[in-house]
Amino acid sequence: MAPMKTLPQLAQRDLISIQDLSSGEVESILDLAAEVKAHPSDFRNALQGKQAVLMFEKPSLRTRMTFEVGIQSLGGSSYFVDQTQQRIGEREEIGDVAKNLSRWMDAIILRTFSHSTVAEMAKHATIPVINALSDLEHPCQALADYLTLQEHFPDLQKLKLAYVGDGNNVVHSLLLIAACLGSQISVATPKGYEPEKAVVERARDLALLSGAKIEVVNDPKTAVMGADAVYTDVWASMGQEEETTKRAKIFADYQVNEELMLLAARHAVFMHCLPAHRGYEVAAPVIDGPNSIVFEQAENRLHVQKAILLLLMSDKRSESVNYWSNHA
Repeated sequence: MAPMKTLPQLAQRDLISIQDLSSGEVESILDLAAEVKAHPSDFRNALQGKQAVLMFEKPSLRTRMTFEVGIQSLGGSSYFVDQTQQRIGEREEIGDVAKNLSRWMDAIILRTFSHSTVAEMAKHATIPVINALSDLEHPCQALADYLTLQEHFPDLQKLKLAYVGDGNNVVHSLLLIAACLGSQISVATPKGYEPEKAVVERARDLALLSGAKIEVVNDPKTAVMGADAVYTDVWASMGQEEETTKRAKIFADYQVNEELMLLAARHAVFMHCLPAHRGYEVAAPVIDGPNSIVFEQAENRLHVQKAILLLLMSDKRSESVNYWSNHA
């Protein structure tokens, strides 16, 4: 029998931002996700009788599927509420929605346009609220990304991650998690499209404690030089479709192609949170090449989110839970 592992004090807490987590809690989520991935049968009934609602204002493939499969594979149930035609809070005040759901459900999972929607839900709910994407952050994606990186580069404090493209919600969460874990991250965006100043400043504050190196530049070659991993995302996120043509011109020099990848370390991997647009933010030979780990990232959304659900939906009265059974 493996020794009992003490879980971090995340029971019944919210996950709105990477800022909600200490470095130790981030590490614990990644450790538990690795255990879940390696021994899924050990967790089969861990959330038996638990129920979660997914309320999504945006279309989704990976986020919806991985949360629904994740909850059900842990013995719980999920209920999907399509909010793509009417945003949360339009028909009924968010506070009232939160109070209703808190009486029926064990967790609320939100995919929204405005980050304030997630924050307002968490303010009024008495059950965990999970940010499955907002315009400010994408914490579940960043956690899955770092699980994937850890599988390739076990010592994350020696890792250099380069991000090239739009300073969006994904890069916000990557900056914060890199700062938590002591990694080096270099972000390159066109002028005027940098990540939000407050997020960068918070990442730099965290870096003072962890030893992380945070760099925000406008030259993609500078960012990618010697990187262990090169990451990009779409140039126009959902809700910015009217800017697609304009952004295609502005971001033309920020495509991750074979020439740019040559500046990274020889072993460098390519990352993308998907969906991807070949010929725009990434060249087809890069995303479809042997060093692309984009589908590993997608798979790890499942394992990380299962870990998040286990930790947040666990009984607050239990200080530690032995989810691990016999295995070496």
